Order: sequence, then C-alpha cells, then structure tokens
Amino acid sequence: MSATQATRPDRLQQLQPRSLKRLSATLAVLVRTHLWAQILVGMLLGVLVGVGISPRTGFVPDQATADVIGNWLALPGLLFLQLISMIVLPLVFCSIVLGLAAGESTAELKRVGGRAVPFFLITTVLACVIGLGAAMLLQPGDYIPEELRLEARATSQNEVPMDVEAAPARPALGDAPRALVDLLPASPLEAAANRAMLQWVIFSLVIGIALVQMAPRISRPMIELLGAVQEICMIVIKWAMFIAPAAVFGLIAQVTIRIGLEALLGMSAYVGTVLLALLILMLMYTLIAWLLAGVGPVRFLRASREVLLLAFATSSSAAVMPLSIKVAEEKLGVRAAIARFLIPLGATVNMAGTAAYQCVATIFLVQVFAIDLTTGQLITVVLTTVGASIGAPASPGVGIVILSMILASVGVPPAGIALIIGVDRILDMCRTAVNVAGDLVACVLVDRSLGDA
Repeated sequence: MSATQATRPDRLQQLQPRSLKRLSATLAVLVRTHLWAQILVGMLLGVLVGVGISPRTGFVPDQATADVIGNWLALPGLLFLQLISMIVLPLVFCSIVLGLAAGESTAELKRVGGRAVPFFLITTVLACVIGLGAAMLLQPGDYIPEELRLEARATSQNEVPMDVEAAPARPALGDAPRALVDLLPASPLEAAANRAMLQWVIFSLVIGIALVQMAPRISRPMIELLGAVQEICMIVIKWAMFIAPAAVFGLIAQVTIRIGLEALLGMSAYVGTVLLALLILMLMYTLIAWLLAGVGPVRFLRASREVLLLAFATSSSAAVMPLSIKVAEEKLGVRAAIARFLIPLGATVNMAGTAAYQCVATIFLVQVFAIDLTTGQLITVVLTTVGASIGAPASPGVGIVILSMILASVGVPPAGIALIIGVDRILDMCRTAVNVAGDLVACVLVDRSLGDA
C-alpha cells in the first residue's frame, strides 16, 4: 500500500466526519419495508380505481366530474414530485462539493475525471444507438390503434405548427467560444432559478476544487455546513418516500381516468420496446463491469440489488446517492474518494437510461405521426439527446421535459407528449434504475483502472 493510500482514511475522516454514505441509514427503512413492492401495488390499484372512476364504466356520470376526482387523487403524487424537485439542487451541490473535497489533490481528481467523463459520454451515445435500433427494428408505432393515431394527429393540427426551420438556429462555429464560456454561470442563483443543471454542476465543481486546495482546518467549517445541508435534504427525501406508494397510486389513477384502460393497453408495444432497450443497456453495463473491471454479473447484481430496487421506487438517482455510495464502497470495493466523487457527478451527468428511452420515444412518435427522418436528422436526435441528458436534474419526470426539446428538433408536434405521458411513470422508474447501475459501473471501472495509484 502506498503512502498516499495510507493517509487517505485520515484525510476523509478529517474532512468528512459525516459523509453522505452515513446518511444511507435514512434510506434503510425504505429498503426493509420493500418500498418497490408497495409502489407496484400502488400502480395496480391506481389502474383498477382509475378504470372504476372512468366515465367509460358508467360509475361517474361525466368526464368533468371524473377529472375532478382524478385531480384530488393525484394530490399526493404532485406533492411527492415537488418535494423531490425542491431538494435536488442543494443535494447535488453539497454532494459534488463534498465528493471533490474527499480527493487527495487536484491531480487525483483529474485522473478520476479523465476516466469517468469519457465513460459517461461513450455509454450515453451507445444507449442512443440501442434505443434507435430497438425502435426502428420493432416499429412500436405500427401497433397503436388507428383511433389514437387520428386523435393525436387531429390535436396536432390545432396547434401552432412546429416547423423545423423555425426552431432556434444552431450556433455558428464562431459562436462556439462564447457558448463554452456561458457554461460557467455568471450568477449561480440565476443558474439555480433556471434549473440549468450543467451550469450548476460546473459551479459545484469549481467550489469543490477550490476546497481541495485549502488547508483542512480552514475548509472544515464549510464541510460541516454542507454536511448538515445534505442531512436536511435526506430527511426531506425520507418524508417524500413515505408517501411514494400513495403518490404513484394517485398519478396512475388520474392518467387511467383521463385516457382509459384501452389507451394504456394500446401503448404496450411502446412500453415493451423501451424496456427491451433498457434491458440491453443493463446487460451492456454488466458486461463492462465483468470484462473491464473483473466484477461478474451475478456479483454486481447481487451487490447492487437494494439500491436498484430503491431507485426503481423513487425515480430519482439523486435520492438514492447515500445508498449508492455505501454499495460502491462496501459491496463493490471502490475507494471512498472515488465513490464520493463519481456517484454525485454521475447522478447529474450520466443519464444513459434516460437517453435510450428518449430515442425510443422519438422514433415511436415519428412513426405515429408518419414523419420520415433522414440520416442527418437521426444524427441530430443522437447529438441532441446526449447534450440534453448531460446535466439534467436527477428528479422524477425530467425525461419528459428533455424529450420535448428532442422532438422539436425533428418536427414532432407537442401533442405527441400527451400520447406517451400516461405510461411514463413505470418507464421513469425503470430508466432511473439503469442510470444508477451505470454510476456504479463507472465507479468500479475507474477504481480498477487506477489500481494502486
């Protein structure tokens, strides 16, 4: 063991006596009570209640009354989403800064980041290719009932046409320097208000690197403050998780009331295509961990099972960061400095599962609206998806927001979002679990590639 490694625990203890991993105890009760199973039960009950309240069954006289009931049923879900969104920014900031502060030096941070960032970019591009390939091979848009297609197209005709040529112009090559400079926020408060996550991440990185270069006795008060804010965020997350089953029940019931069970079943081909793409991506991650880091698929899945199930239940990779760090350190043998840096960073910039889903959704809606895409437009979809996924908020439902940007680049009407939003809850949970798996694989791969350095 090198002298650097020998001093690492002392430095971590000196800087972070209350690490993010310690807060995993806050999530332990959610694991013990099988929150993921409660979520699935809530989804099933939501569908049944939604079918019962829907005017199509005759129990409620009209759609307006049914919508009012659905809105009240969705109240816990709206509260859940708002609580998670409220604490994402402070939690990401504190976690990235403290993760950087756990490093030995800026040189070590460069070595870790120099390996992690290419991994994030390459796997996100591969996820896009997997999503496009699955959607173009299975053609899920062809399985949508004709009445749903006609309804979606009729709705789109009443909207302002989304002309690709009227979309915001791509920046010229001469504007690239200014665009790069703008990634550094002139005002962190403005970046937070606009939820510009990439700018927020860069701001967090700057503060964290500055802390690394300070003497521990000087940086210690700041570390303590950020650790306390982290703990506050985790308490809020625990509150949100206790209402998660009711939240999913209400949101699913509201959607079923609005569009009906027939429409949900009609989307089964689309859901199956997304799940297939996510499964292929998950297999790719396990193969990377096995072939490049020596962690077999069975060992990886057994070690990460609890955090993946919790990520599935919460739909937020930020919410499960403490448990992700604990799994990386204690079950996968990743060094603490690497895990505490890469897990918070990956929760905001590593969205390969989301990217695969967005590509499937884009091709699906292109097929529904009978739009022909050129090779250039397919490349645009990939580039837009990769760019939009990096720095997206690690909170539930953000995939739909990013998807609207991607659809605009290929001329798909906004009505397409309404067609798929009904089944987005289950897909959001699945892609979050894949995103968290990608963060863990990145930790293992970077740790093994650094060896005893």
